[in-house]
Formats: sequence, structure tokens, C-alpha cells
Amino acid sequence: MAQYLLSIQQPAGDPPAPEVLGPIMRDVTRVDDEIRAAGAWVFAAALFPPATATVLRPAGDDVLVTDGPYAEGKEHVGGFTVVDVPDLDAALEWGRRLARATTLPVEVRPVAGNGV
Repeated sequence: MAQYLLSIQQPAGDPPAPEVLGPIMRDVTRVDDEIRAAGAWVFAAALFPPATATVLRPAGDDVLVTDGPYAEGKEHVGGFTVVDVPDLDAALEWGRRLARATTLPVEVRPVAGNGV
């Protein structure tokens, strides 16, 4: 088995209105339940907006601390799921289901050192 990160690429800006977000969250919960039922679930989490980030940058012998995201962008990682599956094809299938549920792009990446 190998672990893969399914990262949800969320657009910058305010979240959708409750009448739009509600059905999306219902569908995401359904996919999460399916991943768990299949025994592929490892970990999942939503993230606070990029403005809540703190960035640490090495600068010589010091480390600079700045508020805000590492880089400004039109999209950011809004949440993620880690799955433990037999191969990339299985990870891509979970990624497809998650993309349909979230209506957002999902990046699928192998976790280094975990059977890939």
C-alpha cells in the first residue's frame, strides 16, 4: 500500500453562500465516509484561510517570521485528505470523487517513503 495526498485547491476569496456550500459539504462528507468504509482513510483536515498563516524563512543564522501566506495566489490549499491505497490509479479515483464533491481541483501526490 502507498499513501497519497489529495489536496483541494480552493480559490481565494470568501466561501460560497450557505445554500451553495451546504450541498458541497454534504457531498464531501459522503466521499470521506466512502474512503473510511473502503479502509483507505488515513487523515483529513480543512485549513483556515491563508491570511492565518505564519511563514518562517531562514536568513543567515536567524529565522524571519512573517504573517500571511508564503505566496499570494489565486488559489491555495483549502484542505486535504491522505489515503492509503494500492497504487496511483486508486488514489486518482479517490481524487476524482473528491473533485466532483468539492467542485474544485484536487492535486494527487505520493507521500515520499510510504510504499511509492
